[in-house]
Amino acid sequence: MLSLKKLFGKDEKFYDLLEASAEEALTSTKLLASYLQRSQAFTSANDLDEFIQSRRKDKRITQQITEELCKTFVTPIEREDIESLSLALYRIPKIVEKLVERLSIYPGRVPTEGFQRQAALLCQAGEAVAFMVKQLRRGAKLENVQEANERLQFAEGEADKVMLGLIKDLYNGPYDAKETMILQDLFEMMEKAVDRCRDAGAVVFQIVLKYS
Repeated sequence: MLSLKKLFGKDEKFYDLLEASAEEALTSTKLLASYLQRSQAFTSANDLDEFIQSRRKDKRITQQITEELCKTFVTPIEREDIESLSLALYRIPKIVEKLVERLSIYPGRVPTEGFQRQAALLCQAGEAVAFMVKQLRRGAKLENVQEANERLQFAEGEADKVMLGLIKDLYNGPYDAKETMILQDLFEMMEKAVDRCRDAGAVVFQIVLKYS
């Protein structure tokens, strides 16, 4: 059984903030999945606003974590753990927002089915990360976090396979050179979002290993 009281002290605020950030990251992945299902013409300003607000909310949480670290006694190693996890979590809604911005200005054909397959794996990765972060407050059992990390790694691996298949389809599909280049970039941005989840999960797993 892991006790992180020595990491965060008796104050629960860091648990609250990190969990809130993980939930916001998960929300951004769910918004993306919903966004891709709703429309093939990704141009709604209201839809974009949802992603902007999600990213801004997570940024405020990240800033609050930094402020609280300045006011709370934490050893240098523990400070690095909190800061690393906070930054890793923030990067998830940030890359998702960038992806949606690109989709909203692309005037060409978008293979929505392929994006939806990637988005489903991204949601799985986001759910695994949120679960792992919540385990810290509960006194994370190594086996529980390890199991979630394995789910996360599986989603990341499957996302790699999906992206390779999509790029293969691009090379053999009815796309001109410009469309192929743009869509490949979009597919890779989606894959990068999954990688951001993997990175956040890796930070949690390292914290658990360190204090178990």
